[in-house]
Amino acid sequence: MELQTWIVLIIELIGTVAFSVSGAMVGMRKQMDIFGVIVLGVVTAVGGGMMRDVFLGRIPGAFTKPVYVEAAVVSAVIPFVLLYVNKKLLHSRYQIVYTKIIFLMDSLGLGIFTAMGVSTGVGAGYEKNMFFLCFLGTLTGVGGGLLRDMMAGVPPYIFVKHIYACASLVGGICCVWLYRSIGRLPAVFIAAFVVMAIRFLAAHFRWNLPHPKTLS
Repeated sequence: MELQTWIVLIIELIGTVAFSVSGAMVGMRKQMDIFGVIVLGVVTAVGGGMMRDVFLGRIPGAFTKPVYVEAAVVSAVIPFVLLYVNKKLLHSRYQIVYTKIIFLMDSLGLGIFTAMGVSTGVGAGYEKNMFFLCFLGTLTGVGGGLLRDMMAGVPPYIFVKHIYACASLVGGICCVWLYRSIGRLPAVFIAAFVVMAIRFLAAHFRWNLPHPKTLS
């Protein structure tokens, strides 16, 4: 296996672990059992990529490369076991910590999968279709989290909190532009960083898209 292929695999696994942990944490906050936590973790980790692959007309990678599902399962089980064994961690004073963990993992996964979504689209032969590449990147980035929130019965995060889908969209545009200028790996790393930077800045400065506070 070529070095670049190994690097891409490692990047995707990091994103898978990050999204799976965020999904598992949401499941635990909703008091799901271990099966529910695992399902939520796996769906968050591979859901966006599966939807992307459907649009590309191919078998989802989660089925052809089970290593991603395996990594998602392990990543979801570990935090569940830690909280199950150490009941003190369930105390309400740790809720802020859990929220920060979810945010960090979500931002990391969003950045990585947005960039990898664009990269996959380019590899499928759509390098000249910027709109479709940005769509694939955003779908890959936000799709899993959208499914997670719907299954957990909470308002989808991408519609109500900070700058989320827009950060993914900006990262996708950057990835497409950089891909054409400096190549695949630099574009992936820089685009992922751009997405995460926007998310962190949005959280720090409390940036949100305009929305009505109340409806009469």
